[in-house]
Amino acid sequence: MEYLEKLHDAVLNGDPTKAISITEQALAEKIDPHILINDHMIPAMDEVGARFERFEYFIPQLLMSAKAMKGAMGLIRPLLVGDGVENEAICAVTGTVKGDVHDIGKNLLGALLEGGGFRLVDLGTNVSPEKFIDAVKENDAKLVCMSALLTTTMPGMKTTIDAFKDAGMRDDVIILVGGAPVTQHFSDEIGADGYRDNASAGVVLAKKLLNQNN
Repeated sequence: MEYLEKLHDAVLNGDPTKAISITEQALAEKIDPHILINDHMIPAMDEVGARFERFEYFIPQLLMSAKAMKGAMGLIRPLLVGDGVENEAICAVTGTVKGDVHDIGKNLLGALLEGGGFRLVDLGTNVSPEKFIDAVKENDAKLVCMSALLTTTMPGMKTTIDAFKDAGMRDDVIILVGGAPVTQHFSDEIGADGYRDNASAGVVLAKKLLNQNN
């Protein structure tokens, strides 16, 4: 269907209204939702990330593309749950560490993770190590992404990683860290699996570490 290319363009150009409209039409015509996601929407989000890396797109464009993707996924997700495919997607748990209530970067990462095909569990802000661990257990998550915007809350990342070690679960998950004051050196020092300084690069790294690029 030629009009499905417009779904790709709607996500790429950050047009939620058009993305939703095309998705509604496609589903009404019984087009396989996996085709919509894998052939049109995820490639569009991949291109959004690439443009961000080339400084052709900036945070407003990322947010609008993520909004378009989320709107279309809102129509598709119930169908995926119905056939069990939603549960096959790798689960990613996101949260801002305990004591920190900043969430803009975390929310952007979450939107891009969903756009990249992950099943997202967002714990919000001020998240204790115990909440991260419980969420991983309950959702069989393979990826944990922690954020901090304050230098005073950064130690919470190490506390959480240590909690996973104490629970015997550290080898079960990939743990990524990010946030304005976080650095690669800090990531290495606390034993995280990776760090990136922006949400788009974080998704690329997550896929690489989870062998999801191919």
